[in-house]
Amino acid sequence: LAVLIKLDSPGPAFYRGARVGRDGKTFRMIKFRTMVLDAEKVGGSSTSTDDPRVTRIGATLRRYKLDELPQLINVIRGDMSLVGPRPQVQWAVDLYSDEERILLSLRPGITDYASLKFSNEADILKGSEDPDQAYLELIAPEKIRLGLEYVRLRSFWVDLKLILLTITRMFGDRRR
Repeated sequence: LAVLIKLDSPGPAFYRGARVGRDGKTFRMIKFRTMVLDAEKVGGSSTSTDDPRVTRIGATLRRYKLDELPQLINVIRGDMSLVGPRPQVQWAVDLYSDEERILLSLRPGITDYASLKFSNEADILKGSEDPDQAYLELIAPEKIRLGLEYVRLRSFWVDLKLILLTITRMFGDRRR
């Protein structure tokens, strides 16, 4: 995948984005790069399907969630776990209420209920003039609610179920 990324556009094969993790500590989340170099300088942190910053190979990697694979390095490092609330950028965490800050009590995960429900997040944001604002209005409230539900219900069996559902979704119907 790294070779395909390098052949498709100039720049590194990996993207290391600042995210807020457990106890509010910032870490660098590793992903395969799916956008043009310095994309964060020309647009927001939320990305729609029609975002011109996404490269050709990047669109495919995003569609099949293959850009997320390098996050396994974050899991090995202890920054993330396989299952847990998805890590957020600082500006999104700054908007958390006191109750929502409980999401920071766990290691963020590669997958969770919200990852499954919003596997089509980029499609939801498609056509939006301000994808970050659209994210806040259309996705964030439910994503946070699902994250809080995970915090309350988490167990080995819930994690196993979410991992199996994620694998099924990766290889299942991508139109959702």
